[in-house]
Amino acid sequence: MSSAQTTGPVLCQVDARGVASLVLNRPEVNNAYDGALIEGLLAALDALGSVERLRAVVITGNGRHFQAGADLGWIDAVRQSSRDENIRVSRATATAIRRLNAAPVPTVALVQGGCFGGGTGLIAACDVVVAADSAMFSIAEVRWGLTAAIIIPQLNDAIGVRQVRRYALTGERFGAAEARRIGLVHEVVPAAELSAAGTRMVDQLLANGPDAIGQTKTHVLDFAWGGFDDATFDALIDAHGEKRRSEEATEGLASFAQKRAAKWR
Repeated sequence: MSSAQTTGPVLCQVDARGVASLVLNRPEVNNAYDGALIEGLLAALDALGSVERLRAVVITGNGRHFQAGADLGWIDAVRQSSRDENIRVSRATATAIRRLNAAPVPTVALVQGGCFGGGTGLIAACDVVVAADSAMFSIAEVRWGLTAAIIIPQLNDAIGVRQVRRYALTGERFGAAEARRIGLVHEVVPAAELSAAGTRMVDQLLANGPDAIGQTKTHVLDFAWGGFDDATFDALIDAHGEKRRSEEATEGLASFAQKRAAKWR
């Protein structure tokens, strides 16, 4: 990259070692994702694709929380738009996760505070995840009448179908120790030590052969749930976008906005 991205919803810079830092930068809404954040993530991944000798990517969230899922106000606005717009939004989100999952260099996520909904898909698409001991997690889409369709493959890879069948159906929150037990995170450290733990992990990665790492990751993904074909990718996107436009999602998002329990049919 010729210069660092220092403003906007996703900050990006690369150090002299070839280690990139991606920072989710909407702390005022707990880094909840909207169209701008997704486009910012895609733009950052584009920029990193042109970096010579890129060695690793570290993803963090600015502020108290790593990533609090979707900005539900934005989701509600998208819901009311055309089918084509809903599919476009789902495709952009799915593409960002798919590209992160298949990044040719190791990716490390450092998680503090809340990591909900799409945030769990984001970290499931990373190679290594370190969490603060106070971090909280949930696959929360069903609470609002939505589905996690476009991140299910990555979650299946990360925690296995058995755990997805629990946590994606209940929407319940769970702590860092449980996230480690089920495989969503690899290491749990005190919050004050999160950055240092990330540094240690990057140092470990940099000690290894970069081409060997790239080939190993490719072989791993060739046999993963996330290694699906384009037709499956398109079907997941269609299902995700259509569910957002459903009557159930309308009620779920209204219950969030009105701070009440949803009245499911």
